[in-house]
Order: sequence, then C-alpha cells, then structure tokens
Amino acid sequence: MAVISGDGVFSHAMLGAKDLGASVSFYDVALAPLGIRNLGPFGDNWMLYGKDKPAFLVVRPGNGEAPSSNGVTIGFAAATTADVDAFHAAGLSAGGTDEGAPGPRNHLPGAYAAYLRDPGGNKICAYTFID
Repeated sequence: MAVISGDGVFSHAMLGAKDLGASVSFYDVALAPLGIRNLGPFGDNWMLYGKDKPAFLVVRPGNGEAPSSNGVTIGFAAATTADVDAFHAAGLSAGGTDEGAPGPRNHLPGAYAAYLRDPGGNKICAYTFID
C-alpha cells in the first residue's frame, strides 16, 4: 500500500475508473495545466498523480463493480484564471465533457472555476480566487 501524507485536510482523493486507460489519457492532459503530473502506476489497477507526492489516485474499483460518483466532485487548485481556462480546454480536448465553462462563481467571493466530467463520468473542477 502506498503511504500518502500531506499538510492539508485530506491525505488524498481517489476516483474509480471503468476504463483505466481512457481515464489516464484524460487526466494526463487535463491536469497538466495545473502542474499535476502522472507519477506512475501502483500495481495494475492504480495510477498516481501529484506534484511531488501522490495525492490523486485513479483506480479500477477493487470489487470489480462499476464506479459510482453521483454527487461527488473533486476540486483541483489552480494558480490563475488562465490555468483554470487551460484545464477546461485540455480536458475537453482529451475527451472530457463540459459541466460548467470557466468563469466567476457567485457562491464564493472571487471564485473562478471550470467543471468537467471525465470519461468515466466523474465530476472534477479547477478553482482559483481573484481579487
């Protein structure tokens, strides 16, 4: 088992993938504008992503059943609005679907975000805050 630690609230986030290859192809492209990279596999069923340590895992469900993420969104931190825009464009080009175009979000002061669904139907977003 991988040991994952961090200074934030969460040690890691993990999403199930019905087609791990398609999900890896998507995340390799969509997360690159945010400085998040593919850190390689852990066994045959897990792919690890992060900046300097694994923090986001894409896996085939251990029970063999289809993953379900209804009601779940994983949010990735972006440094700038341009990074949010690039995340959204990269994700669309890699087979993701639009769940909310880049732009201001009125529920939090200064919030700027974009939302996507990955090839497995998981919802992800990138957020930054502007003055």
